[in-house]
Amino acid sequence: MASGYLATPAGGSGPGVLVIQEWWGLDAGIKEMADRLAQAGFVALAPDLYHGEVAGHDEMDKASHLMQSLPPDRAGRDMSGAVDYLATHPSVTSKGIGVVGFCMGGMLAFIIAANRGDKVTAVVPFYGFPQGQAEPDWSKLTAAVSGHMAENDSFFSPQAAHALEAKLRGMGKKVTLTVHPGTGHAFMGPHNALGTFNADVAAKVWPQAISFLKDNVK
Repeated sequence: MASGYLATPAGGSGPGVLVIQEWWGLDAGIKEMADRLAQAGFVALAPDLYHGEVAGHDEMDKASHLMQSLPPDRAGRDMSGAVDYLATHPSVTSKGIGVVGFCMGGMLAFIIAANRGDKVTAVVPFYGFPQGQAEPDWSKLTAAVSGHMAENDSFFSPQAAHALEAKLRGMGKKVTLTVHPGTGHAFMGPHNALGTFNADVAAKVWPQAISFLKDNVK
């Protein structure tokens, strides 16, 4: 069973949102994102998918190892358990649950949404999505998806993002994956670990993400 980081709004209650970590682990950057969601009125939970392990932002080899050695089944169980925890938490006022994910967490956000179509009603993935063998059974996806991808990204290409958007729309899913011109992978990351933090884009995109969540997590 995973532990996690829970951030609650000043009013004490609000809609529930899951925050899925980058490949570094449950670090200060992800906790900051959960805090910002709480400031916007959400009850935000970031589960610790690495069970206590964290890579520093100068330890890309360690981060890559942690991500590659993460057992997919365990991650799935931990995320599903986090959805259930939020859904039954006394501070959560929404029937549905939102999911926000960054990098690896963007990819996992799609997967938990597809696996938990009974609860997940909105997904905001940043620069990450499942590809090839990693794709889940999309038939169970019921959530609205508003993704934000990077133009210059060797991990998740704009072409692949457009192809996934077209595929899911063809299945009748509510999916928009926006590729932001001039951005690199992790453009939202305040840690700027890859030197790609884009303050202008981050300032524009975050209010859009909050608005989308408020519209779709009720």
